[in-house]
Amino acid sequence: MTSPSQSLQPEVRGITLDAGGITLSALLAEPARLPPRAVVVAVHGGGMRAGYFDSRARPGLSLLRLGARLGCTVLAVDRPGYGASAVELPEGQPLAAQSVTLRVALADFARSHPTGAGFFVLAHSYGGKLALRLAADMAREDPPENGLLGLDISGLGSLFAVDPAELPGPAGNGTWRRHWGALRFYPPDAFRLGGSLVAPVPAREAEQVLLWPELYPALAARVRVPVHFTFAEQEQWWRHDPEAVRLLLAPLAGTQARAAHLPHAGHNISLGWAARTYHLRALAFLEECLLARDTAAAVGSRR
Repeated sequence: MTSPSQSLQPEVRGITLDAGGITLSALLAEPARLPPRAVVVAVHGGGMRAGYFDSRARPGLSLLRLGARLGCTVLAVDRPGYGASAVELPEGQPLAAQSVTLRVALADFARSHPTGAGFFVLAHSYGGKLALRLAADMAREDPPENGLLGLDISGLGSLFAVDPAELPGPAGNGTWRRHWGALRFYPPDAFRLGGSLVAPVPAREAEQVLLWPELYPALAARVRVPVHFTFAEQEQWWRHDPEAVRLLLAPLAGTQARAAHLPHAGHNISLGWAARTYHLRALAFLEECLLARDTAAAVGSRR
């Protein structure tokens, strides 16, 4: 029998997006009342799928359900080379091509779904690289009113905390413990349910892993929307000491950017006990982006 609280949970359903002839699979949750405040585009990391943002290990941990309850549409996309596109793109795509594919897919989504104030990208790990590339490309090619509100990124820095030889690559997914951190940070069911979310890292994606510290400064310098970084307490792939954070934020001189640390969490934040805390913080940052946009519009209209 379904409890009242369960019946009030927003529906999460699978959809597909047309990205210029490439089919991307995605998970979608919409608020009870439309239009939404905005569309939260959730972008997963390497070796995972869109379900990373829909944890069922315990009630309250799913970003899709939480975002929809708070008035947002949440669209978690399987990146190129994952999910439905794995057959068409067995080797995936390099970062620049992923940005083009995702942008076309979002345009397809906007043609049939209300988007409210626009798109806000919440991204994890490699997905954060795609979020930054997308923002940089949109700033270069579009006018400021391009509909991208901001970026909230977890599990990504600009300086490796491990020897490059230990990073995930074509031969494997790196050290298991570094992906998760302490087991106490996760509900027991997270590991059983998480098995269905794991996917091979496409070769074209893996080939670029070592290039990120070199690519990041110039890419970040082109970003014009607010950016918020979150580092888990036991983030073990990326340096997040004060000097590393300073170097991470410095290239983002063209926008507002800041970083925070989340206690009681490992790299895979959205699958852990801290998922709800992180998701609420990210959605609060979206509210800040909306407030800044509305305030700027009000000031501009009085000039």
